[in-house]
Amino acid sequence: MNNHRTAIVTGSTSGIGAAIARSLATDGIRVVVSGRDQVRGEKLAAEIDGFFVPADLAGDYRALRAFAEEATARLDGRVDILVNNAGIYPATATDALADADLDAMLAVNVRAPHVLVAALAPAMAARGDGVIVNIGSWMARVGIPFAAAYTATKAALEQMTRTWSAEFGPKGVRVNTVAPGVTLTPGNEYARDVMDHQTAGTPAGMVISPEDIAAAVRFVTSDAASMIHGTTIDVDGGIVTTRLR
Repeated sequence: MNNHRTAIVTGSTSGIGAAIARSLATDGIRVVVSGRDQVRGEKLAAEIDGFFVPADLAGDYRALRAFAEEATARLDGRVDILVNNAGIYPATATDALADADLDAMLAVNVRAPHVLVAALAPAMAARGDGVIVNIGSWMARVGIPFAAAYTATKAALEQMTRTWSAEFGPKGVRVNTVAPGVTLTPGNEYARDVMDHQTAGTPAGMVISPEDIAAAVRFVTSDAASMIHGTTIDVDGGIVTTRLR
């Protein structure tokens, strides 16, 4: 493992993103932690000996590109790994989704990854080395009776993974998706009973932890995963592929 690599993890001040940042730092990777919460971001950055760069991924194109530039500068001009983790999830019925929430979700879940990859992947390709990991969702490939727009954004991200793999893979940049299942984070603990019910009929029989997702990201960014391109790795306890009842 190259212990001089660098990474940007979006949406990493808590939850899955924070677990990913900690996991990558364990391998000696210098990590830019990003998000809107400066207090949490700076605390985590200090914990892992990384850097905090604030980012509002629902901002305009100029702000997104400025974030990419600042994060790259903090990493001495080289980004080896980009983890597009940030995402927002208004879990509503279709007719209850506010226009502003739809706009923000499309901006954060689809536009931001596209702009960041456009800003950062060309330098990876020029060097002939780099890894991009998109954080998807188990809900991208099943029908559920709510959150139509959210599930569509995650399906779009999976398709961008395949296209970016074809576009940048021949130039040495590996692109993959890690798709979490029903994952317990500080932001959704209020729904623990619902989540336990959702996962009771899976082979794992329990909710996923942020650390489970981080372990998969750690693997797929490592040299051991050098032949994994353009795919989706499900870390979901079997919720998509199996039914026990």
